[in-house]
Amino acid sequence: MKGFFNKYLVIDLTARTSETVPLEDSLLKHYLGGKGLATKLLLEHNPKGVDPLSPENCLIFAAGPVSGTAIWGSCRYGVFTKSPQTGFYSESYSGGTVGDYITRTGYDAILFKGQSREPVWVEIGDEGVKLHPASELWGLDTYTTEDRVKEGISSAYPSRPKSGAVVIGPAGENLVSFSCIENDKWRSAGRTGVGAVMGSKRLKAIAFWGRQKREVAHSGIIKEFAHETAERGRRDPGVKAYNTMGTPMLVKIMNQVGGFPTRYWHKGSFERWEKISAEALHQRCDVRPHACLKCFIACGRLSTVKQGRHKGLKIEGPEYETIYAFGGLCEVDQIEEIMYLNDICDRLGMDTISAGNLAAFAIEAAKKGKISDRLEYGDVDGIARLLEHIAYRRGIGEVLAGGIKRAAKEWAMEEEAVHVKGLEPAGYDPRVLKGMGLAYGTADRGACHLRATFYKPELSGLIDPEQIRGKAQVFVEWEDRLTIFDSLILCRFFRDMYQWGELATILKGTVGLELDKIGMRAIAARVADATRLFNLREGLRPEDDRLPSRFYKEAIGPGKIISEQDMQVLLKEYYEARGWDSQGRVPGI
Repeated sequence: MKGFFNKYLVIDLTARTSETVPLEDSLLKHYLGGKGLATKLLLEHNPKGVDPLSPENCLIFAAGPVSGTAIWGSCRYGVFTKSPQTGFYSESYSGGTVGDYITRTGYDAILFKGQSREPVWVEIGDEGVKLHPASELWGLDTYTTEDRVKEGISSAYPSRPKSGAVVIGPAGENLVSFSCIENDKWRSAGRTGVGAVMGSKRLKAIAFWGRQKREVAHSGIIKEFAHETAERGRRDPGVKAYNTMGTPMLVKIMNQVGGFPTRYWHKGSFERWEKISAEALHQRCDVRPHACLKCFIACGRLSTVKQGRHKGLKIEGPEYETIYAFGGLCEVDQIEEIMYLNDICDRLGMDTISAGNLAAFAIEAAKKGKISDRLEYGDVDGIARLLEHIAYRRGIGEVLAGGIKRAAKEWAMEEEAVHVKGLEPAGYDPRVLKGMGLAYGTADRGACHLRATFYKPELSGLIDPEQIRGKAQVFVEWEDRLTIFDSLILCRFFRDMYQWGELATILKGTVGLELDKIGMRAIAARVADATRLFNLREGLRPEDDRLPSRFYKEAIGPGKIISEQDMQVLLKEYYEARGWDSQGRVPGI
């Protein structure tokens, strides 16, 4: 089938073997690549009830049929597995350059199984699969590891193409449940603990290189579409906003609407938010826009601290979610200090959203006398030490490394803990943005803001944030469109530019399918059903789709809550729109 290589690679780390497996056109037509393909492979290869950190849990890297083409926003890859953080479906995506390098290896997906006896890093290229010893890399931070692996490839093949690498840090090695996979120094497959799965397999890094190219259906359509998209992008106000201020612009927006989670979800705004805003970042740091490959939006901020104790610190970021997690939840009121904590997480290989949530949760535990450690809101050095303790499982870091569910149970704070399925929410409080309550409850991987990015229509006025009835139908259409994004693997920031008509053009140009909105939504529904089936197989219960009880009982701002009844209505209508039964079960099981 055009747009695909019609094969995937299986690497058995126990046996130290690899095998190429063909893919049928019928499967690709029904599920496409990316999330659709990976979900089908997980259902096929993962044993029911598998321990996420056991050799039998598969780890899948996938690229979509747009990867390696001229389509803007296409340089991304996805990682899929069973999550050690939640025990349910795991999907995580990252940008940068690595997506194109994965495509150049000539596979639609790469599946790892088993467990190496000793630490290894794996090279996948035109000369096949090679396993290299990684004992000297074990223990190194993510930045150093990536440099060493890329140097190893370039010295071995001085006349060959460049490579891309994905790596884990000490957090992944030590099986921290929310450890992530890093690439291009500052890009992260950040959520659900995919780094811990790599660590459990003693897989320190993977390098990708090659000269393979996809054969697309209509190269002329792709070329024309890419040109037209770039022209539209020059005039698009959303593109200009992200290019100018990046995601930190949301700090102001969310504080103004009262939905900026603060002081571990007790408040909806931070009194000193101006000090951690996009404006503060641009004033106090040298900042320039930074884009992934094949992107003109350039939402990233390549930031360098100009003065103070962190003078010279350079990172890509901080993104809005990191600012909310450390600046809002932990009440750190200096943008440079948030960058410092961001850098620690990146080097250790930890998700900043979960790390910030757990740091604030630990502060609450200290204040309630649940732990003897002295922790305070705004204590940057105390938070920094805590992050190190988590990565190396020292002291209370051992408990927090197991995730929010373990910490809440061990400290008898289950009523205070904020999570869905074991994954902490992003920086959009559902007591203000009710649709985000549905997003957090129903997302495959837990409290995810990206499955439907429904904060966008609620903030922009496309739908009333307070509306309950009828909202699920609108939500499902947004979710379906973005499921197609993830089966092609496109960047979320092109969501306004790629409506159904544009997606139809992309599909025709890449894979040759001529589909209307109904046809695309049928594919999205199949992917949603397959993902739900995976979670049901792993023990998902109706109550797992509910929100933390605090959101039902504890008001923020002018009495804002999302009631249990509101959530019941949202879920009932969502299940109906999906064609599932009243318990959220897929028909036929």
